[in-house]
Amino acid sequence: MIHTYEVLVDIKEFFDQTNNTCQNGTTRYEIDAESKQKADGMALFQARSEHPKGTEYDVRVTRLLR
Repeated sequence: MIHTYEVLVDIKEFFDQTNNTCQNGTTRYEIDAESKQKADGMALFQARSEHPKGTEYDVRVTRLLR
């Protein structure tokens, strides 16, 4: 059975390698998946494709929406 999960991904992006200036942000996704583990993986894949310069990704499934 497919459920819709709310998944939050914290992303840290460094602007360049010469200094430690970085940007932190959180992106929210609604993912349709069969389990929390699959929703976690799908959100990570989507975050990496939207933020390719990200160096750290912290994924957490926060709740079941449907």
